[in-house]
Amino acid sequence: MATLEQSTAGTPSAFTLIRAPERRTLALGLVLTVTAVAAEALAVATILPVVADELQGLALYGWAFSAFFLGDLVGIVVAGMVVDRRGLVWPYVAGLVLFGLGLLVGGLARSMAMLVAGRLVQGLGAGAIPTVAYVAIGRGFPDTARPLMFAFLSTAWVVPGLLGPGLASVVGATIGWRWVFLGLLPLLMLAGLLSVPSLGRLAVERIGPAAEATLAGRAALARLGAVLLVAAAAAALLAGLSAASALGAALVALGLLVGIPALQRLVPPGTLRARTGLPATILLRGVQTFAFFGAEAYLPLTIVSIRHEPPVVAGLALTAATLAWTAGSWIQARLVGRQGPRRLLAAGLLCVTLGVALTASVLSPAVPVALAIVSWSVTGLGMGLSYSVISLVVLRAARPQEQGTLTSSMQLADVLGTALGAGLGGALVALGLAEGWEPTTALALAFGISVAAAAGGLLLTRRVG
Repeated sequence: MATLEQSTAGTPSAFTLIRAPERRTLALGLVLTVTAVAAEALAVATILPVVADELQGLALYGWAFSAFFLGDLVGIVVAGMVVDRRGLVWPYVAGLVLFGLGLLVGGLARSMAMLVAGRLVQGLGAGAIPTVAYVAIGRGFPDTARPLMFAFLSTAWVVPGLLGPGLASVVGATIGWRWVFLGLLPLLMLAGLLSVPSLGRLAVERIGPAAEATLAGRAALARLGAVLLVAAAAAALLAGLSAASALGAALVALGLLVGIPALQRLVPPGTLRARTGLPATILLRGVQTFAFFGAEAYLPLTIVSIRHEPPVVAGLALTAATLAWTAGSWIQARLVGRQGPRRLLAAGLLCVTLGVALTASVLSPAVPVALAIVSWSVTGLGMGLSYSVISLVVLRAARPQEQGTLTSSMQLADVLGTALGAGLGGALVALGLAEGWEPTTALALAFGISVAAAAGGLLLTRRVG
């Protein structure tokens, strides 16, 4: 049986295709870009409980995550539109500039509200990066090399996973948490210098004749308006859930009434009804990220603020999950061709369901904190088995001139799931503080929502095309 390094029937192996001179610099640039984003994600998640304590902003803790991902929603759709019309360079450069500006604002923040604003700007920039990366893989690499490229992108989280949380803890305890943000700026610049020339060499997939291009331009403007409505509706929904009042109920209703019709214009028809095939696949990405990142946002808070362990312990749990995610991604690269997407998705969602449930048990003082490291590793393994599989299914279903739009739909579901997962948990924490609940009660509900989402995703895998 052939391995990833061998060829079958005389065809080049995936490694050979990626190492080809016309692709290796592009591959390196994409991996380094993901490394920069991963370093930020893991470092900020580790240090955020300390930041919230110093800035006296625990009530806005969830918004530090949600603002990032709401900005991400807008960045994703705008990048998808520009990619399909102008190529990959400009959305990539704009993304890096905004991401760096957000890091600067976060590092200089004097209040939790300012930090949240910086995270919003970061999200606007970060939205462009995965869209550009996925389309670059679709346009720059043969189909047989794509699973391995996604495994490489997952592997890009390894070094940040090993060093990021621990280094963030050390930096925060010595020279201050602000340098967790500011210290990432040089890495971001290096990633841009490597990536831009390679992205510029990829062809722009033209839309077609002038009349067709005009219609596509109008559709792009309609998508931009729709995503702005979705972001505003999601913000209203999360704000309403945080307020136990008539105004809160009105905001929730407004968010649902405005957001659902707008979202339906941004994803393939039938997505919200989980229609079999591509619609269910894109919906599953949102359910998957809701379950994982909704729980991950409150894992450091559980370990540091509830169990009173140092941030380095939370960092160990995040590191273990990162390594397990990477291992799962390499496993899927080897098995997806033989097992098909449904089996790997089901196995992954089962691991996520069990992992989040076990992690929630650490809220109890009778459960050893060390269990969180093991259980979160199981959750990470499940994401590695299933996350990239969804990307492969979507890329194979998309025509070249639709890759930007369809991958942005997938990323839209991805980020919206993450924002709502973290945001609903944050709303419960804020509501609990206002109502005098025990913090463990609100966190248990936040973890419970993630478990329910993962279990629902497991059922949804049967509808994947």
